[in-house]
Amino acid sequence: MWYCRTRVGILVRVSQSSSLAAYRTALTTPGSGKPLFASVLARLPIAMIGLSALLYVQRETGSFTAAGLVSAGSLVGVSIGAIVQGRLIDRYGPTRPLLVTVALFALAMTALSLAIEAHLSTGLLMVLGGGIGITEPMVGSASRALWSRLVTDESAKNAAFSYEAISMEVFFILGPGLAGLLVTAPWPGTGMVAGGLCMVLGATLFALSPAVRAWGPAPAGPRPLLGALASPGLRTLAVAALGFGIVVGFVEVAVPAAATAAGRPALGGVLLSLWSVGSVAFGVAYSLYPWPRRMSSRLPVLLTLFGLFVALLAWPSTLWGLAVTMILAGAAITPQSATHSAAIELVAPEGTAAEAFGWVLTAVTLGLAAGQSVSGYLVEHGGPGISFLVAGATAVVAAGLVWARRHTMPDHVSAPVPDQVAV
Repeated sequence: MWYCRTRVGILVRVSQSSSLAAYRTALTTPGSGKPLFASVLARLPIAMIGLSALLYVQRETGSFTAAGLVSAGSLVGVSIGAIVQGRLIDRYGPTRPLLVTVALFALAMTALSLAIEAHLSTGLLMVLGGGIGITEPMVGSASRALWSRLVTDESAKNAAFSYEAISMEVFFILGPGLAGLLVTAPWPGTGMVAGGLCMVLGATLFALSPAVRAWGPAPAGPRPLLGALASPGLRTLAVAALGFGIVVGFVEVAVPAAATAAGRPALGGVLLSLWSVGSVAFGVAYSLYPWPRRMSSRLPVLLTLFGLFVALLAWPSTLWGLAVTMILAGAAITPQSATHSAAIELVAPEGTAAEAFGWVLTAVTLGLAAGQSVSGYLVEHGGPGISFLVAGATAVVAAGLVWARRHTMPDHVSAPVPDQVAV
């Protein structure tokens, strides 16, 4: 590692790459076992609950419009809850905020289930869907921040961040499949309730694990009104995450539309799973040899490549060709997710890691909502190919904005130095 003196501390050069030994070191760190297991339980249904709720509402009401509004309400709720919970976790430690949100989440899930069964108004279902999103326990934010406390070796820490990104992709592969399977159960709400129970159990175990309980309240002191977003670097990271989310939103609508246009609507979900498979397969290899080396360049370069790969989805004329191209496009997903997670270490003000992760999650979520909305219009009026091309162009524009702000993204981690992140 490289060291350089500054007037306020020592800066540590981050290798930002991970060896297999670093993965082993991170995942076997003393105290990590219980929260690691619990976080898997809590995050496994993260891509399952929303889809299960959508399918449940559609089955009971017969309306995709109502189902879509409930799903949209949930996304808006998540974008709000991620920031609020992240700030509370940074201020008070994860245990109390997570236990409170678990209780509220269980109540929100129960209320939504009863409202669906009673065939109440779509507006009320949408509000209750938002309640589920707001109270969804943000174990991902706490888990990501916990690694910075448990692991001191920089290589092992970056391996832990890569693990977080790769594991999330695995959950996004398994979640939709489980939702589709459980909606065929005698009661169509089985998937939503099962996913909720799994999340409640996992979040509770995580909050009560010794390593998490040892994370006490932060020292009292003045905090900026914008919190973590006061960091210019985090605002740049949020732009990158927003662009990433928009592109994913475009694809999540255009791919099922392409399958439907080809007369094979059931293959839409399979094709989306393929790009997650490509993401996981390439994610591990990329973490061993990340490129570009400098974080300030890595964010815009990866987003640009992602846009170019997605634009290629407009080229195949068969579903087989689209499947192969989906795997290629998926290769750029986990590298970006892992880079976003690692970049938080560079730009988040001291003591705001969980909130900073919440801002990144919110940016991605809002991007998803925007991308899905615009993609739906483009698909109806111009076909899936137009949507893929616009998605690619959007990624390039967002990457240009990130590149223009690259001076706000340091390539060093301070140990930690608050006024470093305000550059």
